[in-house]
Amino acid sequence: MPSDHCDLLLKSIQDKSCNVGIIGLGYVGLPLIDAYIKAGFSAIGFDVDQKKVDSLLSGNSYIAHIEHTTIAGWLEQKRFDATIDMSRLSEADVILICVPTPLSDSRDPDLKYVEMTTQAIAKSLRPGQMIVLESTTYPGTTKDVLLPILQESGLTAGEDFFLAYSPEREDPGNPDFTAGTIPKVVGGLEPDSLKLATLFYEQAITQVVPVNSCEAAEACKILENTYRSVNIAMVNELKVLFQKIGINIWEVIDAAKTKPFGFQAFYPGPGLGGHCIPIDPFYLSWVARKHEMPTKFIELAGEINTSMPLYVVHRLAEALNQLGKPIRGSKIGIFGVAYKKDVDDPRESPSFKLMELLSERGADLSYCDPHIPKLPKMRSFDVPELEHCPATAEYVSSLDCVLISTDHSAFDWDQIVKNAKLIVDTRNATKAVTEGREKIHMA
Repeated sequence: MPSDHCDLLLKSIQDKSCNVGIIGLGYVGLPLIDAYIKAGFSAIGFDVDQKKVDSLLSGNSYIAHIEHTTIAGWLEQKRFDATIDMSRLSEADVILICVPTPLSDSRDPDLKYVEMTTQAIAKSLRPGQMIVLESTTYPGTTKDVLLPILQESGLTAGEDFFLAYSPEREDPGNPDFTAGTIPKVVGGLEPDSLKLATLFYEQAITQVVPVNSCEAAEACKILENTYRSVNIAMVNELKVLFQKIGINIWEVIDAAKTKPFGFQAFYPGPGLGGHCIPIDPFYLSWVARKHEMPTKFIELAGEINTSMPLYVVHRLAEALNQLGKPIRGSKIGIFGVAYKKDVDDPRESPSFKLMELLSERGADLSYCDPHIPKLPKMRSFDVPELEHCPATAEYVSSLDCVLISTDHSAFDWDQIVKNAKLIVDTRNATKAVTEGREKIHMA
Protein backbone atom coordinates (compact mmCIF):
# COMPACT_ATOMS: atom_id res chain seq x y z
CA MET A 1 0.00 0.00 0.00
CA PRO A 2 1.27 3.49 -0.81
CA SER A 3 2.22 5.54 2.23
CA ASP A 4 0.37 8.70 3.19
CA HIS A 5 3.42 10.67 2.10
CA CYS A 6 3.28 9.01 -1.32
CA ASP A 7 -0.41 9.85 -1.74
CA LEU A 8 0.09 13.49 -0.71
CA LEU A 9 3.04 13.98 -3.06
CA LEU A 10 1.14 12.25 -5.84
CA LYS A 11 -1.74 14.69 -5.48
CA SER A 12 0.53 17.74 -5.32
CA ILE A 13 2.25 16.64 -8.53
CA GLN A 14 -1.09 16.11 -10.25
CA ASP A 15 -2.43 19.53 -9.25
CA LYS A 16 1.00 21.15 -9.81
CA SER A 17 1.14 22.61 -6.33
CA CYS A 18 4.41 20.86 -5.48
CA ASN A 19 7.50 23.03 -5.45
CA VAL A 20 10.41 21.92 -7.65
CA GLY A 21 13.97 22.36 -6.39
CA ILE A 22 16.84 22.04 -8.86
CA ILE A 23 20.43 21.87 -7.64
CA GLY A 24 22.94 22.98 -10.26
CA LEU A 25 21.99 25.94 -12.43
CA GLY A 26 23.93 25.07 -15.55
CA TYR A 27 23.27 23.55 -18.96
CA VAL A 28 21.02 20.86 -17.42
CA GLY A 29 19.37 22.67 -14.53
CA LEU A 30 18.21 25.83 -16.31
CA PRO A 31 16.41 24.02 -19.17
CA LEU A 32 14.65 21.82 -16.60
CA ILE A 33 13.47 24.87 -14.69
CA ASP A 34 12.14 26.30 -17.94
CA ALA A 35 10.28 23.07 -18.75
CA TYR A 36 8.59 22.91 -15.33
CA ILE A 37 7.65 26.57 -15.16
CA LYS A 38 6.12 26.25 -18.63
CA ALA A 39 4.19 23.24 -17.31
CA GLY A 40 2.71 25.32 -14.49
CA PHE A 41 5.02 24.55 -11.54
CA SER A 42 7.05 26.85 -9.30
CA ALA A 43 10.76 26.25 -8.94
CA ILE A 44 13.69 27.13 -6.71
CA GLY A 45 17.18 26.97 -8.19
CA PHE A 46 20.16 26.14 -5.97
CA ASP A 47 23.82 26.72 -6.80
CA VAL A 48 27.07 27.34 -4.93
CA ASP A 49 27.98 30.14 -7.36
CA GLN A 50 26.58 33.44 -6.06
CA LYS A 51 27.27 35.11 -9.43
CA LYS A 52 24.91 32.69 -11.18
CA VAL A 53 22.22 33.27 -8.57
CA ASP A 54 22.58 37.06 -8.78
CA SER A 55 22.44 36.93 -12.57
CA LEU A 56 19.21 34.93 -12.57
CA LEU A 57 17.56 37.08 -9.91
CA SER A 58 18.39 40.09 -12.10
CA GLY A 59 16.64 38.45 -15.06
CA ASN A 60 19.85 37.68 -16.93
CA SER A 61 20.86 34.38 -18.50
CA TYR A 62 24.45 33.15 -18.84
CA ILE A 63 23.56 30.31 -21.24
CA ALA A 64 23.00 31.21 -24.88
CA HIS A 65 19.97 29.00 -25.57
CA ILE A 66 18.11 30.29 -22.48
CA GLU A 67 17.03 33.82 -23.35
CA HIS A 68 17.13 36.75 -20.92
CA THR A 69 13.43 37.22 -21.59
CA THR A 70 12.81 33.65 -20.44
CA ILE A 71 14.45 34.31 -17.05
CA ALA A 72 12.61 37.62 -16.74
CA GLY A 73 9.35 35.82 -17.46
CA TRP A 74 9.94 33.37 -14.62
CA LEU A 75 10.43 36.26 -12.22
CA GLU A 76 7.43 38.22 -13.49
CA GLN A 77 5.21 35.18 -12.93
CA LYS A 78 6.60 34.95 -9.38
CA ARG A 79 7.19 31.26 -9.93
CA PHE A 80 10.99 31.24 -9.64
CA ASP A 81 13.60 31.93 -7.00
CA ALA A 82 17.32 31.19 -6.80
CA THR A 83 19.62 30.86 -3.81
CA ILE A 84 22.92 29.52 -2.48
CA ASP A 85 21.20 28.73 0.86
CA MET A 86 20.93 24.94 0.94
CA SER A 87 18.84 25.04 4.13
CA ARG A 88 15.97 26.11 1.86
CA LEU A 89 15.94 22.63 0.30
CA SER A 90 13.19 21.82 2.79
CA GLU A 91 10.90 24.14 0.77
CA ALA A 92 11.05 21.84 -2.26
CA ASP A 93 8.80 18.81 -2.61
CA VAL A 94 10.78 17.34 -5.51
CA ILE A 95 14.55 17.88 -5.65
CA LEU A 96 16.50 17.26 -8.86
CA ILE A 97 20.29 16.93 -8.58
CA CYS A 98 22.09 18.28 -11.66
CA VAL A 99 25.69 18.66 -10.50
CA PRO A 100 28.94 17.71 -12.27
CA THR A 101 30.37 14.19 -12.11
CA PRO A 102 33.93 14.57 -13.42
CA LEU A 103 36.83 12.12 -13.38
CA SER A 104 39.74 12.18 -10.95
CA ASP A 105 43.32 12.50 -12.18
CA SER A 106 43.47 8.69 -12.25
CA ARG A 107 40.26 8.58 -14.33
CA ASP A 108 38.17 7.20 -11.51
CA PRO A 109 34.66 8.59 -10.83
CA ASP A 110 34.76 11.77 -8.76
CA LEU A 111 31.44 11.97 -6.93
CA LYS A 112 32.36 14.70 -4.46
CA TYR A 113 29.76 17.11 -5.86
CA VAL A 114 27.02 14.46 -5.71
CA GLU A 115 28.03 13.47 -2.18
CA MET A 116 28.20 17.05 -0.89
CA THR A 117 24.84 17.83 -2.46
CA THR A 118 23.23 14.72 -0.95
CA GLN A 119 24.65 15.59 2.47
CA ALA A 120 23.10 19.06 2.19
CA ILE A 121 19.75 17.50 1.29
CA ALA A 122 19.96 15.06 4.20
CA LYS A 123 20.38 17.92 6.69
CA SER A 124 16.94 19.32 5.86
CA LEU A 125 15.23 16.19 4.51
CA ARG A 126 11.60 15.96 5.61
CA PRO A 127 8.83 13.42 5.06
CA GLY A 128 7.08 13.72 1.71
CA GLN A 129 10.07 14.77 -0.41
CA MET A 130 11.37 13.03 -3.53
CA ILE A 131 15.01 13.22 -4.64
CA VAL A 132 16.00 12.45 -8.22
CA LEU A 133 19.62 12.26 -9.37
CA GLU A 134 20.12 13.43 -12.96
CA SER A 135 23.92 13.60 -13.05
CA THR A 136 25.58 10.98 -15.23
CA THR A 137 27.19 8.26 -13.15
CA TYR A 138 27.92 4.55 -12.90
CA PRO A 139 25.23 1.91 -12.19
CA GLY A 140 24.67 1.61 -8.46
CA THR A 141 25.35 5.23 -7.47
CA THR A 142 21.79 6.09 -6.42
CA LYS A 143 21.43 3.05 -4.17
CA ASP A 144 25.00 2.76 -2.89
CA VAL A 145 25.97 6.42 -2.50
CA LEU A 146 22.85 8.58 -2.17
CA LEU A 147 20.61 6.23 -0.20
CA PRO A 148 22.91 5.69 2.81
CA ILE A 149 23.55 9.43 3.15
CA LEU A 150 19.84 10.27 2.98
CA GLN A 151 18.94 7.57 5.50
CA GLU A 152 21.28 9.19 8.03
CA SER A 153 18.37 11.60 8.50
CA GLY A 154 16.49 8.80 10.24
CA LEU A 155 13.82 8.75 7.55
CA THR A 156 12.93 5.62 5.56
CA ALA A 157 13.20 5.48 1.79
CA GLY A 158 9.99 4.39 0.08
CA GLU A 159 7.88 5.43 3.06
CA ASP A 160 9.02 8.85 4.32
CA PHE A 161 10.94 10.00 1.27
CA PHE A 162 11.36 8.75 -2.29
CA LEU A 163 14.41 8.28 -4.46
CA ALA A 164 14.87 7.89 -8.22
CA TYR A 165 17.35 8.31 -11.04
CA SER A 166 16.69 9.93 -14.42
CA PRO A 167 19.68 10.68 -16.66
CA GLU A 168 19.88 14.10 -18.26
CA ARG A 169 19.86 14.06 -22.05
CA GLU A 170 20.47 17.70 -22.88
CA ASP A 171 21.95 18.51 -26.30
CA PRO A 172 22.96 22.19 -26.22
CA GLY A 173 22.62 23.90 -29.56
CA ASN A 174 20.23 21.33 -31.04
CA PRO A 175 17.21 23.32 -32.27
CA ASP A 176 15.08 20.19 -32.70
CA PHE A 177 15.08 19.08 -29.07
CA THR A 178 14.55 20.84 -25.75
CA ALA A 179 14.38 19.56 -22.17
CA GLY A 180 10.64 19.11 -22.60
CA THR A 181 10.77 17.14 -25.85
CA ILE A 182 13.60 14.65 -25.20
CA PRO A 183 12.23 11.31 -23.90
CA LYS A 184 13.06 10.79 -20.22
CA VAL A 185 14.25 7.46 -18.84
CA VAL A 186 13.28 6.96 -15.17
CA GLY A 187 14.23 4.33 -12.61
CA GLY A 188 12.99 4.25 -9.00
CA LEU A 189 14.42 2.77 -5.82
CA GLU A 190 11.13 0.90 -5.30
CA PRO A 191 7.63 0.94 -6.87
CA ASP A 192 6.30 4.08 -5.16
CA SER A 193 9.43 6.06 -6.06
CA LEU A 194 9.13 4.94 -9.68
CA LYS A 195 5.43 5.82 -9.79
CA LEU A 196 6.03 9.29 -8.35
CA ALA A 197 9.04 10.04 -10.56
CA THR A 198 7.23 8.85 -13.68
CA LEU A 199 4.21 11.02 -12.89
CA PHE A 200 6.43 13.99 -12.09
CA TYR A 201 8.29 13.86 -15.40
CA GLU A 202 5.08 13.25 -17.35
CA GLN A 203 3.92 16.72 -16.31
CA ALA A 204 6.64 18.47 -18.31
CA ILE A 205 8.22 15.91 -20.68
CA THR A 206 6.50 14.62 -23.80
CA GLN A 207 7.58 10.99 -23.29
CA VAL A 208 8.66 9.14 -20.15
CA VAL A 209 10.29 5.71 -20.30
CA PRO A 210 10.13 3.85 -16.95
CA VAL A 211 12.66 1.07 -16.29
CA ASN A 212 12.74 -1.46 -13.47
CA SER A 213 15.54 0.00 -11.35
CA CYS A 214 17.79 2.98 -10.77
CA GLU A 215 20.68 0.82 -11.97
CA ALA A 216 19.00 0.22 -15.35
CA ALA A 217 18.45 3.97 -15.81
CA GLU A 218 22.05 4.71 -14.81
CA ALA A 219 23.33 2.07 -17.24
CA CYS A 220 21.15 3.49 -20.02
CA LYS A 221 23.02 6.81 -20.04
CA ILE A 222 26.39 5.09 -19.89
CA LEU A 223 25.39 2.90 -22.85
CA GLU A 224 24.26 5.89 -24.93
CA ASN A 225 27.53 7.75 -24.53
CA THR A 226 29.81 4.72 -24.73
CA TYR A 227 28.12 3.88 -28.04
CA ARG A 228 29.00 7.32 -29.33
CA SER A 229 32.53 7.22 -27.94
CA VAL A 230 33.31 3.88 -29.58
CA ASN A 231 31.94 4.93 -32.97
CA ILE A 232 33.73 8.27 -32.91
CA ALA A 233 36.94 6.43 -32.03
CA MET A 234 36.47 4.20 -35.05
CA VAL A 235 36.14 7.11 -37.49
CA ASN A 236 39.03 8.93 -35.81
CA GLU A 237 41.24 5.89 -36.34
CA LEU A 238 40.05 5.58 -39.94
CA LYS A 239 40.77 9.28 -40.47
CA VAL A 240 44.41 8.72 -39.56
CA LEU A 241 44.63 5.63 -41.78
CA PHE A 242 42.85 7.19 -44.75
CA GLN A 243 44.98 10.32 -44.54
CA LYS A 244 48.10 8.17 -44.91
CA ILE A 245 46.74 6.48 -48.03
CA GLY A 246 45.29 9.64 -49.60
CA ILE A 247 41.56 9.04 -49.02
CA ASN A 248 39.22 11.79 -47.78
CA ILE A 249 37.40 10.38 -44.73
CA TRP A 250 34.64 12.99 -45.05
CA GLU A 251 33.87 11.92 -48.62
CA VAL A 252 33.77 8.28 -47.51
CA ILE A 253 31.33 9.02 -44.68
CA ASP A 254 29.07 11.06 -46.97
CA ALA A 255 28.99 8.15 -49.40
CA ALA A 256 28.39 5.53 -46.71
CA LYS A 257 25.48 7.40 -45.13
CA THR A 258 23.48 7.14 -48.36
CA LYS A 259 22.81 3.54 -47.31
CA PRO A 260 19.25 3.67 -45.89
CA PHE A 261 19.84 0.94 -43.29
CA GLY A 262 22.63 -0.53 -41.18
CA PHE A 263 24.80 2.60 -40.99
CA GLN A 264 24.80 5.72 -38.83
CA ALA A 265 27.20 8.53 -39.63
CA PHE A 266 29.74 9.56 -36.99
CA TYR A 267 32.37 12.19 -37.68
CA PRO A 268 36.04 12.59 -36.72
CA GLY A 269 37.42 15.61 -34.94
CA PRO A 270 40.29 17.00 -32.85
CA GLY A 271 39.19 15.02 -29.79
CA LEU A 272 36.11 14.53 -27.65
CA GLY A 273 34.38 17.35 -25.81
CA GLY A 274 31.34 18.02 -23.67
CA HIS A 275 30.46 16.84 -20.20
CA CYS A 276 29.46 13.27 -21.13
CA ILE A 277 31.25 11.45 -23.94
CA PRO A 278 34.85 12.06 -22.76
CA ILE A 279 33.91 10.91 -19.24
CA ASP A 280 31.09 8.37 -19.16
CA PRO A 281 32.88 5.38 -20.74
CA PHE A 282 35.54 5.59 -18.03
CA TYR A 283 32.80 5.31 -15.40
CA LEU A 284 31.80 2.02 -16.99
CA SER A 285 35.35 0.70 -17.22
CA TRP A 286 35.84 1.62 -13.53
CA VAL A 287 32.83 -0.51 -12.59
CA ALA A 288 34.22 -3.34 -14.71
CA ARG A 289 37.57 -3.20 -12.88
CA LYS A 290 35.73 -3.46 -9.57
CA HIS A 291 34.25 -6.71 -10.86
CA GLU A 292 37.63 -7.90 -12.19
CA MET A 293 36.45 -7.69 -15.78
CA PRO A 294 38.44 -6.02 -18.57
CA THR A 295 36.71 -3.60 -20.94
CA LYS A 296 39.30 -3.57 -23.71
CA PHE A 297 36.94 -2.23 -26.35
CA ILE A 298 35.86 0.78 -24.27
CA GLU A 299 39.36 1.58 -23.04
CA LEU A 300 40.81 1.36 -26.54
CA ALA A 301 38.19 3.81 -27.79
CA GLY A 302 39.15 6.16 -24.97
CA GLU A 303 42.82 5.90 -25.88
CA ILE A 304 42.13 6.68 -29.55
CA ASN A 305 39.93 9.67 -28.78
CA THR A 306 42.31 11.15 -26.21
CA SER A 307 45.19 10.80 -28.69
CA MET A 308 43.54 12.97 -31.34
CA PRO A 309 44.74 16.39 -30.09
CA LEU A 310 48.35 15.18 -30.31
CA TYR A 311 47.68 13.88 -33.83
CA VAL A 312 46.31 17.31 -34.81
CA VAL A 313 49.40 19.03 -33.42
CA HIS A 314 51.61 16.69 -35.45
CA ARG A 315 49.63 17.51 -38.61
CA LEU A 316 49.92 21.22 -37.82
CA ALA A 317 53.69 20.86 -37.36
CA GLU A 318 53.94 19.11 -40.75
CA ALA A 319 51.91 21.88 -42.41
CA LEU A 320 54.06 24.63 -40.88
CA ASN A 321 57.22 22.72 -41.81
CA GLN A 322 56.24 22.90 -45.47
CA LEU A 323 56.43 26.69 -45.11
CA GLY A 324 59.78 26.46 -43.34
CA LYS A 325 58.33 27.39 -39.93
CA PRO A 326 58.51 25.64 -36.55
CA ILE A 327 55.65 25.70 -34.03
CA ARG A 328 57.86 27.66 -31.62
CA GLY A 329 57.25 31.35 -32.20
CA SER A 330 54.51 30.82 -34.79
CA LYS A 331 51.29 32.76 -34.34
CA ILE A 332 48.52 30.16 -34.18
CA GLY A 333 44.85 31.09 -33.89
CA ILE A 334 42.44 28.46 -32.52
CA PHE A 335 39.11 28.95 -34.29
CA GLY A 336 36.36 27.65 -32.00
CA VAL A 337 36.89 26.71 -28.34
CA ALA A 338 33.37 25.51 -27.54
CA TYR A 339 33.17 21.73 -27.56
CA LYS A 340 30.66 21.65 -30.43
CA LYS A 341 29.26 23.81 -33.20
CA ASP A 342 27.16 26.90 -32.40
CA VAL A 343 27.11 26.56 -28.60
CA ASP A 344 28.74 28.54 -25.78
CA ASP A 345 29.61 25.42 -23.79
CA PRO A 346 33.39 24.88 -23.38
CA ARG A 347 33.26 21.85 -21.05
CA GLU A 348 36.04 19.34 -21.79
CA SER A 349 36.61 20.96 -25.19
CA PRO A 350 39.57 19.47 -27.07
CA SER A 351 40.56 23.05 -27.94
CA PHE A 352 42.01 23.41 -24.44
CA LYS A 353 44.16 20.33 -24.85
CA LEU A 354 45.32 21.69 -28.20
CA MET A 355 46.27 24.94 -26.46
CA GLU A 356 48.22 23.05 -23.80
CA LEU A 357 50.15 21.03 -26.39
CA LEU A 358 50.89 24.04 -28.59
CA SER A 359 51.90 26.18 -25.62
CA GLU A 360 54.35 23.49 -24.51
CA ARG A 361 55.91 23.73 -27.98
CA GLY A 362 56.30 27.50 -27.78
CA ALA A 363 53.43 28.67 -30.00
CA ASP A 364 52.15 32.26 -29.78
CA LEU A 365 48.46 31.47 -29.17
CA SER A 366 45.24 33.38 -29.66
CA TYR A 367 41.68 32.29 -30.31
CA CYS A 368 38.52 33.28 -32.15
CA ASP A 369 35.12 32.17 -30.87
CA PRO A 370 32.20 34.63 -30.89
CA HIS A 371 30.30 32.38 -28.46
CA ILE A 372 33.01 32.57 -25.78
CA PRO A 373 34.26 36.13 -25.27
CA LYS A 374 36.83 35.13 -22.61
CA LEU A 375 38.41 31.78 -21.81
CA PRO A 376 36.91 30.41 -18.58
CA LYS A 377 38.83 28.57 -15.91
CA MET A 378 38.58 24.80 -16.39
CA ARG A 379 38.92 21.93 -13.93
CA SER A 380 40.92 19.73 -16.29
CA PHE A 381 43.13 22.19 -18.19
CA ASP A 382 45.63 24.96 -17.57
CA VAL A 383 43.87 27.68 -19.55
CA PRO A 384 45.71 30.84 -20.70
CA GLU A 385 44.16 34.24 -20.00
CA LEU A 386 42.94 35.12 -23.47
CA GLU A 387 39.99 36.98 -24.97
CA HIS A 388 38.19 36.39 -28.26
CA CYS A 389 39.79 37.97 -31.32
CA PRO A 390 37.20 38.81 -34.02
CA ALA A 391 37.85 37.12 -37.36
CA THR A 392 38.82 40.31 -39.18
CA ALA A 393 41.02 40.23 -42.27
CA GLU A 394 43.77 41.89 -40.23
CA TYR A 395 43.65 39.27 -37.48
CA VAL A 396 43.50 36.28 -39.82
CA SER A 397 46.31 37.56 -42.04
CA SER A 398 48.50 38.16 -38.97
CA LEU A 399 48.47 34.45 -38.12
CA ASP A 400 50.97 31.89 -39.32
CA CYS A 401 48.27 29.24 -39.04
CA VAL A 402 44.51 29.07 -38.48
CA LEU A 403 43.63 25.87 -36.58
CA ILE A 404 39.92 25.08 -36.98
CA SER A 405 38.79 23.20 -33.88
CA THR A 406 35.05 24.02 -33.87
CA ASP A 407 33.10 24.83 -37.03
CA HIS A 408 30.73 27.56 -35.87
CA SER A 409 28.21 28.80 -38.44
CA ALA A 410 29.23 32.38 -37.61
CA PHE A 411 32.58 31.92 -39.33
CA ASP A 412 32.89 33.08 -42.95
CA TRP A 413 35.16 30.34 -44.23
CA ASP A 414 35.64 31.85 -47.69
CA GLN A 415 37.00 35.07 -46.17
CA ILE A 416 39.06 33.23 -43.57
CA VAL A 417 40.74 31.08 -46.24
CA LYS A 418 41.23 34.11 -48.46
CA ASN A 419 43.11 35.99 -45.74
CA ALA A 420 44.93 33.10 -44.08
CA LYS A 421 48.48 31.98 -44.82
CA LEU A 422 47.74 28.41 -43.71
CA ILE A 423 44.66 26.47 -42.51
CA VAL A 424 44.61 23.23 -40.54
CA ASP A 425 40.99 22.03 -40.62
CA THR A 426 39.93 19.33 -38.16
CA ARG A 427 36.19 19.59 -38.90
CA ASN A 428 35.91 19.71 -42.70
CA ALA A 429 34.60 23.23 -42.16
CA THR A 430 36.17 24.50 -45.38
CA LYS A 431 34.65 21.81 -47.63
CA ALA A 432 32.64 24.37 -49.65
CA VAL A 433 35.56 26.75 -50.16
CA THR A 434 36.80 26.65 -53.77
CA GLU A 435 39.53 29.32 -53.87
CA GLY A 436 42.73 28.98 -51.89
CA ARG A 437 42.41 25.27 -51.24
CA GLU A 438 46.17 24.90 -51.56
CA LYS A 439 46.39 26.58 -48.13
CA ILE A 440 44.17 23.99 -46.45
CA HIS A 441 45.53 20.93 -44.66
CA MET A 442 43.02 18.47 -43.22
CA ALA A 443 43.69 16.97 -39.80
